Amino acid sequence: MDWITWEEMKAIDANCEQLGLLPIQLMENAGSSIAREITNRFSGGKILLIAGRGNNGGDAFVAARHLCQYPQFQVDVILIGNAAFIHTEEAKRNFLLLKHCKVNSIKEITDSSDITLAEMIKNTDVIVDGILGTGVTGKIKELESSVIDLINLSGKYVISIDVPSGNFKTGREQTKCVKADLTITFHKMKEEFTTPEALMYTGEIIVSEIGVCSHAEIFAGIGNIRTLNIRTPDAHKGQAGKILIIGGGPYTGAPALAALAALRTGADIVTIACPCNVAATVAAFSPNLIVRSLSSQKLCLKDIPFIKDLIHQHDVIVMGMGLGNEKEVIETVRQIIPLCKKLVLDADALLALEEAETTDSEIIITPHTKEFARLRKRETSVNINERVEEVISFAQEKKLIVLLKGRIDIISNGKKVILNRTGNAGMSVGGTGDVLAGITGALLATNSPMKAATCAAYINGAAGDLAFKEKGYGLLATDIIEKITYVIRGEQK
Repeated sequence: MDWITWEEMKAIDANCEQLGLLPIQLMENAGSSIAREITNRFSGGKILLIAGRGNNGGDAFVAARHLCQYPQFQVDVILIGNAAFIHTEEAKRNFLLLKHCKVNSIKEITDSSDITLAEMIKNTDVIVDGILGTGVTGKIKELESSVIDLINLSGKYVISIDVPSGNFKTGREQTKCVKADLTITFHKMKEEFTTPEALMYTGEIIVSEIGVCSHAEIFAGIGNIRTLNIRTPDAHKGQAGKILIIGGGPYTGAPALAALAALRTGADIVTIACPCNVAATVAAFSPNLIVRSLSSQKLCLKDIPFIKDLIHQHDVIVMGMGLGNEKEVIETVRQIIPLCKKLVLDADALLALEEAETTDSEIIITPHTKEFARLRKRETSVNINERVEEVISFAQEKKLIVLLKGRIDIISNGKKVILNRTGNAGMSVGGTGDVLAGITGALLATNSPMKAATCAAYINGAAGDLAFKEKGYGLLATDIIEKITYVIRGEQK
């Protein structure tokens, strides 16, 4: 079975909106599917929909509107809280529509001692739970906690929308969750439902299609960016990531571009370790860069103890850009790889991957098609479907993340694959791959490898698209770096 997480589902929802499928349309489809399931299972009776102030409540409002078209059902709606504080415009609009429908009653409950709540639960046949959605953590607040208790003690048939309201992930003393007879989840089965804890509360699970755009799941979009871990207001220096760039030699600009991109992506500290003859030149790119000089004019084996100390001081290592492909350089890279817990390999460093010991490291590689062909010792297919299979197979075999650069980027961990279509022909200019590696390293510091690689590909391409609007085919890698923050903030200009 094809599983997704709730976080992935939230990204898909946002990507749908980016493509033009509005949240209110998805809410309509979700609510109508709930009503359809109820009419298929029951010949009539009293249906009580208990809604919260979020989008799960909005789904319940839509379901109520559809159900009241059937005279065999008496439909009642309870809103937990005040309608003035409904969280989203979509949910609020669907709540207001109920006043123009044949709903038996609509009640707003703001106090658990209100006897109306208990009486309505007692006198119904079926309860539809739309109180809380996903992402609930810790202890459930009052009044929701009391409502969950009343539902669980009612003995009624309970249908939960998307997920049983509450929290079944916490310790036993904090666990509070609706015990459903049926859970109707949307688009795909959720990975979180596979746990024994969840199955105690979900009851039967069915998956209802709601018309999600396939490209919202296949291609990276703004929704993926919104799932990124970001620094908290009370974060200290270094908590958003300390990145070590190992590069430079024949090409001095490459490590500087990667470092500046990492900083623009949100890394707190970025250090460049580069050959002694180019250290001063690299440092001159920006006063924001910390540059550590290696022992000679190229990366060599005697630098390993020094680099090992630097690795221990940093969260993520980004290695390869501008190093050159001399035999000793590649052998040194090969011996550095096992020292790294989180690693992004690009450019010349990819040559060392074949014989390197990777242990349990989190590794992302960012080859272009020719580099990928050298790694696999066979040509990379020009057919996108065949190329996808090649990336999945290689990622699975090597137990790493592949971000294959191209007109359409392909990202895979050997199990899942996501494509990215941001970017343009102007980005064929030198240095854009170094920028991508820097973005990837910064994101890997605080995110999973698959998420980091996916979002890095999108950010790099989208920043390139913004730069192209201004510079055309005269854009430079540094122009892309300046647009990174706009993309992360969701700005399109």
